[in-house]
Amino acid sequence: MKHVNTLSIRFIFACLLGFAAIAQAETPEQVLNETHDELIVMVNINLDDAEKMATVLQGIGPARADAIVAYREEHGPFLTVDELLNIRGIGERTLANIRHQLHLGEEVL
Repeated sequence: MKHVNTLSIRFIFACLLGFAAIAQAETPEQVLNETHDELIVMVNINLDDAEKMATVLQGIGPARADAIVAYREEHGPFLTVDELLNIRGIGERTLANIRHQLHLGEEVL
């Protein structure tokens, strides 16, 4: 009986996580990584500040985050995530590691 109760609790918890992800779908700040049942914090590279980028994105420290914001201010909004490769210190590997967390926002679409 204890085994059934544990499974029931896990099922209920998984359902709640799913509903939470659906409720948050209107604002892409966090999405559910269905493979690992974890929330992923999203970064809007056209709107978010350097502090959030440096905090959330692995491999992006304060200097690179400042460079992203400076690039955006000089060249206008990013049209693609791949434009981050124009920023010194951001290479293919770094971009591949963070790509799943990046979005451009509605203003560019």
